[in-house]
Amino acid sequence: MPITVTAPEGVLTEAGEREILPRLSAALIEASGATGNAFFTAIVGGTVHILPLRHIYAGGANRPVVMVELKLPNIGLGSIETRNAFITTAAGIVAELCVPGHKPENTWINIVNAPDGGWGIGDRQFTGDALIAAATAAAH
Repeated sequence: MPITVTAPEGVLTEAGEREILPRLSAALIEASGATGNAFFTAIVGGTVHILPLRHIYAGGANRPVVMVELKLPNIGLGSIETRNAFITTAAGIVAELCVPGHKPENTWINIVNAPDGGWGIGDRQFTGDALIAAATAAAH
């Protein structure tokens, strides 16, 4: 379940650049109720993109926005409450890992869901039911 972080140079601390993905991954796993599930943990990953400020825009102008995008299968974070839990935790993580003065309104978090069967690992397509079955089997 890919997490993409895009941030302007100098907004995340040096430690923040290293720590943001592991911490966001743990937050997703926890919000999903899958802490300790080997299958689920193994399919959470992502990338951190650090760009020159001149390449990041909001409101038509350069602005130091940190963007967190989470791509999930259709069953991922299936309720308003679980999505809120992830967004709240993710915003806190970003705030902790940014330089002083980073404004909360410059942290954007969005969750994108793939349609059922629109999720794959390697050449294997997973439906929501297949993902649940694999995660459930790993929990036992």
